[in-house]
Amino acid sequence: MRILMPSRILDRHTGGNTTYARQIAAGLTSRGIDVAKMPARSHPVLTMLQETVTGLQRGQAGDVLHYVADTGPLIKVRRPSVVTVHGVASRWIDVARNARQEKVWRTRVQRAIDSTDHVITVSNSSADDVHEIFGVDRDRLTTIEHGIDIATFATPTELSPETRALIPEKFVLYLGNIEPRKNLPSLVKAFATPEVRALGLKLVVAGKPAWNADEIVKVLDASPDVIRLGFVSDEDRRALMQACTVFAFPSLYEGFGFPVLEAMAAGTVVVTSDRGSLAEVAGPAIRFESLEIDAIAQGIVTAVADESARKKALAEGGDWVSKFTWDASVEKHIEVYKKVLG
Repeated sequence: MRILMPSRILDRHTGGNTTYARQIAAGLTSRGIDVAKMPARSHPVLTMLQETVTGLQRGQAGDVLHYVADTGPLIKVRRPSVVTVHGVASRWIDVARNARQEKVWRTRVQRAIDSTDHVITVSNSSADDVHEIFGVDRDRLTTIEHGIDIATFATPTELSPETRALIPEKFVLYLGNIEPRKNLPSLVKAFATPEVRALGLKLVVAGKPAWNADEIVKVLDASPDVIRLGFVSDEDRRALMQACTVFAFPSLYEGFGFPVLEAMAAGTVVVTSDRGSLAEVAGPAIRFESLEIDAIAQGIVTAVADESARKKALAEGGDWVSKFTWDASVEKHIEVYKKVLG
């Protein structure tokens, strides 16, 4: 068996889809299964065409093409093939992309689904979304939850001197892409309320601006309550999660929600929404009762100041996150690969 994955994802520097692809590739390699890269080109359109051409080539016996991040070939490929669709935010919210971006994305995803043999999703919530929006029969759809590298996130990690110099001893952390779906303006407004101001904590925001981020960055930079770090290294990612008082994640929609489980693995208290997959993935995390500003503020106060709630979240978080292993995820992927190989 040989699994081919897009180099445009495997070679990208950061992101949940890249983490997923690299972990599955590493798990396959450790089991003696070859992993090869579908080449990328200098322009996204050329890469899209190249990935389609790769699928039309005969290749070798035992090849499976795995398009790991929503999009893939434009027409039906000749080799056994799988696409992973991570979620459909626009089923529930209208801020994920603008109308043009959404039309392009849905067209690309529909073509990838129609052009491959099987679809993987990463949560039951995402499976429902993919089934309803793209009309995928349930027998062509397999849900495989991601894993978390618990040992890595639990290993004590020092902040880099550069990052340590920018942040206070105690703080609330948001870590992830900066984009409309993450609901950061509402989090900033919650920090401006008297009850959160009384806690005396800053909001540290770590992550790169993604799509449609310009106005959000302006909101972050204008707030006296926010310290924006920008992109951070993997080491600082872990160290920030270990150092923060609370990890706050008021997302409007998640297909899975890596950061919530990573923060639990790092041993911190998490307060999160329950949108999309988070209702099933976030387990013992403290929940925002709604995403109204006052409810977000109250969730932060509870997560910071309610010792009973904090102890419960910390006590149960370790056991919960241990259910999400990359070994189990890789084994389930191998089952799908064998299925499409026949």
